[in-house]
Amino acid sequence: MSVKTYSAFNTKRTPQNQPIPGSKMVPNSAGGYGYKVGPFEQLDRFLILGTEGGSYYASEQALTKENASVVIDCINKDGLRTVNRIVEISKAGRAPKNDPAIFALAIAISLGNEETRKAAREAVPSVCRIGTHIMHFAKFATQFRGWGRGLKTAVGSWFTEQDAEKLAYQAVKYQARDGWSQKDLLILSHPTPRTQTQGDVFDWIVGRENEARGNNALDIPVIQGYSLAQSAISAEEVANIVRDYNLPHEALPTQYKWSNEVANALVEKGMPVEALVRNLGNLTRADVFKNLALRSKVVELLNNEEAIRKSRIHPVKLLAALLTYSGGRGIRGTNSWDVVPQIVDALDSAFYLAFQNVEKTDKRIMIGLDTSSSMTGGVIAGVPGLTPRLGSAAMAAVTMASAPNYMAVGFTTVVSPCAISPKQRLDDIVRTIQRHPNGGTNCALPIEYAIKNMLAVDAFVIYTDSETWAGTQHVSQAIKVYRKVSGIDAKLVVVGMVANSTTISDPDDLNCLDVVGFDTSAPQLIQDFITGGF
Repeated sequence: MSVKTYSAFNTKRTPQNQPIPGSKMVPNSAGGYGYKVGPFEQLDRFLILGTEGGSYYASEQALTKENASVVIDCINKDGLRTVNRIVEISKAGRAPKNDPAIFALAIAISLGNEETRKAAREAVPSVCRIGTHIMHFAKFATQFRGWGRGLKTAVGSWFTEQDAEKLAYQAVKYQARDGWSQKDLLILSHPTPRTQTQGDVFDWIVGRENEARGNNALDIPVIQGYSLAQSAISAEEVANIVRDYNLPHEALPTQYKWSNEVANALVEKGMPVEALVRNLGNLTRADVFKNLALRSKVVELLNNEEAIRKSRIHPVKLLAALLTYSGGRGIRGTNSWDVVPQIVDALDSAFYLAFQNVEKTDKRIMIGLDTSSSMTGGVIAGVPGLTPRLGSAAMAAVTMASAPNYMAVGFTTVVSPCAISPKQRLDDIVRTIQRHPNGGTNCALPIEYAIKNMLAVDAFVIYTDSETWAGTQHVSQAIKVYRKVSGIDAKLVVVGMVANSTTISDPDDLNCLDVVGFDTSAPQLIQDFITGGF
């Protein structure tokens, strides 16, 4: 009895529902233990993954509250570093949505010290690049503060730092969001225009004619086209206006927008990549792709690496479009369409193109996919149906494409090979992972599987939410055992798929790396770490 009592205290093999003695482990949300990520690491998780949809263990509101507290903590620790990180991740397009960056910037401009608030004010045009962003920012900022001089200056700079043509385009495309309009923001911030033409656009936005200037703003083509479209009486007339003035679809009368004539004109003139991807179902319903020339144009665009990169569209948006479009019906509403296979293939190609180029490596990689129940809760970046479980499979395909010498396993409280390949189409990969069993979580299983089967592995890449609890040893212990029995100084990469606060990676182990799932730079970071690039 006494031997059993004392043997429970074991630093080499500790059940995951207990902390390793002497470690700095903290409880996770599943009843297990992990390592707490630092505030700036969790800031990255929040900025990239957001909290929309919550997680299996935490509601959207609870997860947002937790991460907002982390943002405040980072601001208090180093406000300038926090603002710089917000700008860096936002400008590089590393996150599926810009809303977390806008929300964090709104906190910084409201709750930071004077130096931080100044930096946040100056960062507004960099983070809030389109009309929707600035209206989101106004909504978030006013949750923390009133319309003081600093906020007026920040919002006003968004208007004054755009040339007249670009501002006019923003004005017709993004007129109102979140209970705010560009008219509201202009009146409240009251910026001084830098040029007469910019002032003319200001006047047009607020519905004011300036006698001294005349109505010159209406000479700006996009405003002129917008005014004509509002009074058009047929789809043919709207289609001709689209061709003459290159109007975005948001500026068109609703009753004509997705008619065959207007939809054809939008594709002919060239829709922005993100708008095109978001409306592939509408375009299909409008019979645009029965025109083989227009179908070829869209397919060619989605296979154009330079165009995909230049558009800054995030892989998550392409994956969401692929899953929705290939399903033949919208997630919301009753719209349905006949799927065009060439469009599905093109979306699949565009997904891979949206990541940074990663050269192939001959390193031996074990990919572990957490398919446990907790990975089925919540969604990634607010995309309905895109759970961490499905998202991790898509991310793993990118890793596989750059590391042909790989093996993939799925794990819960059991582990088994997972038959997915980057040569499969993404929707097929998702279907494969959906058939994999779910249950409890033991994140040490991929490593234990390699030990049991005497597999030579240079690096383990585990996609998980880190809510592990069911194993008889921690991941940090299992990797040490593997290194000892195999003689390989194997590395461990943990890809976090939820914006929570724990990881299975030992922060004191220099051969371990934490990255954030669906960060566009993640595949390159993983490769550099595995190959010794940093």
